[in-house]
Amino acid sequence: MVPYLDVQHLTKSFGALTLFRDISFSIGEGQRVGLIARNGTGKSTLLNILAGKDGYDSGDIVFRRDLKVGFLEQSPAFDPDETVLDACFNHQGEEEKVLRAKQVLTQLKIKDLQQPMGQLSGGQQKRVALANVLLTEPDLIILDEPTNHLDLEMIEWLESYLQWGNRTLLMVTHDRFFLDRVCSVILELDDQTIYTYRGNYAYYLEKRQERIDNKRAEIARANNLYRTELEWMHRMPQARGHKARYREEAFYELERVAKQRIEERQIRLKASNVYIGSKIFECQYISKAYPIANSLRNVTLSKREQPTANSQITILKDFYYNFSRFEKMGIVGNNGTGKSTFIKMLLGLEPVDEGRIVIGDTVRFGYFSQEGLQFNEQQKVIDIVRDIAEYVDLGGGRKFSASQLLQYFLFTNEQQYNYVYKLSGGERRKLYLCTVLMKNPNFLVLDEPTNDLDIVTLQILEEYLQDFPGCVIVVSHDRYFMDKVVDHLLVFKGDGVIKDFPGNYTQYREWASMEGAKDPEPSKSFRESKDSGDSKEDNSRRRDGSPQKRKLSFKEKREMEQLEKDIEALEGEKKQIEEALCGGTTSVDEITAMSKRLPILNAELDEKSMRWLELSEL
Repeated sequence: MVPYLDVQHLTKSFGALTLFRDISFSIGEGQRVGLIARNGTGKSTLLNILAGKDGYDSGDIVFRRDLKVGFLEQSPAFDPDETVLDACFNHQGEEEKVLRAKQVLTQLKIKDLQQPMGQLSGGQQKRVALANVLLTEPDLIILDEPTNHLDLEMIEWLESYLQWGNRTLLMVTHDRFFLDRVCSVILELDDQTIYTYRGNYAYYLEKRQERIDNKRAEIARANNLYRTELEWMHRMPQARGHKARYREEAFYELERVAKQRIEERQIRLKASNVYIGSKIFECQYISKAYPIANSLRNVTLSKREQPTANSQITILKDFYYNFSRFEKMGIVGNNGTGKSTFIKMLLGLEPVDEGRIVIGDTVRFGYFSQEGLQFNEQQKVIDIVRDIAEYVDLGGGRKFSASQLLQYFLFTNEQQYNYVYKLSGGERRKLYLCTVLMKNPNFLVLDEPTNDLDIVTLQILEEYLQDFPGCVIVVSHDRYFMDKVVDHLLVFKGDGVIKDFPGNYTQYREWASMEGAKDPEPSKSFRESKDSGDSKEDNSRRRDGSPQKRKLSFKEKREMEQLEKDIEALEGEKKQIEEALCGGTTSVDEITAMSKRLPILNAELDEKSMRWLELSEL
């Protein structure tokens, strides 16, 4: 494996705050590395250092000679007058590059290559920046939150793009599905130290727990020894001569280990006094549309798609829905299909064109918006939350103070008394979330709550929402988060079409795949025979009116038998790889090869299993 990047003994501080100390890691050709850390611990700073945009205190960073590096920043900046095409290719517009740019930008829903960058939204600019990184074909790709501002369709396309070929990348992302499917190595930045896990996200979770268990056992052993040694230190001060000095030095090292703490939350934040009546809200045949001219700030159109005077985007058309008590609903769909508009209508922030929305008298909304909350930079974190309430009444005589809520969402005592201007972007989003929850709502409406939050905070929020005794609506592109939280989906397909699905996102995708396999587009000959009244259509149904299953052809039977053998062999190979990765005796080169093979293996299994299901339906 050719080394691309070697980092040795890197340290970075801001004043008295040390982000990381003496960390070392390396990235080799073909490795796809995910970096995981809590908000405010230095993820983006580390990427900026590697990209040459930030300095560091000490250490060495060595790239392979002539290595071409591409870097996607969290908030890229462009010349507002340059075109999309210029922004992608640094003012080089050869025909071959233009064709490639159109392909990638179309996948990212950017269609007008001549549009000035100043006319694009922040999310669209981030997508152009992503296209720029991909199109310049760097040897090493560094990505900071690449899935932010992408809809589900774009995220799945990017997954496939990064999995294909021998790409080498280092990325920070909170999208755990993305991490699991794309990355072969996980780096965890924790307590100023970096840990390396040679596997995907699922492997990381398993091995991280082992590391924590081992650390906990080490601290317990150190505490037992520490008590013994402490007695010796108190009892025999006269014995501290030259011969005992080594033991005294060992005592202070033991004391350091014994006083370490592994942060654990021993409580689950459950409220028992949140009351919501049986009448929640009812959408009574509501319709909503926008003239396209009013929507151009969010939608990029090519010259051939320029709107006419009467053009409009339909968000809802005669939509009826009666929300149930304690329902946890997810809303998914591509960008521009009206998800955020729908919840703003529900909250009374956007008028409906026709119909009406009836809200129950007991409903108290808590709204977490994409735009966030503007804080007073000179105010302390704890005061921001206390300005809303001193405590939340959990019922049964239990109360949860502002400080306890902040601590629950991983704000340390020191951070609680910091000023807002010292917070990272992710910490500000987390503080905004705390201000919403401190209002003690019984109906939470969360619009893209996962953006910029670290994985540990997402796990805490998932746990909170699972225990939440009220109603929840979540708009999110985070598939893992949706699967953990929601039990029902509204799928916005665009042009006013909404699919009501009883299940989570993964279940919906499985259902959609099977429906697509069962109901292919009818061929021309079938349509013609149907139109001409061909009697075969009637013969294809049983007496009770249900479809008559046809018999498999000889070729299809042989294919199904072969699929069963292939699936069994692939599952066996997958099991062997997983056992080898967890065994601890595999070499680094073998681990790298297996980590590359595993996602290919999963893709083959998915493809063959889906084909087997198609044939079994016949």
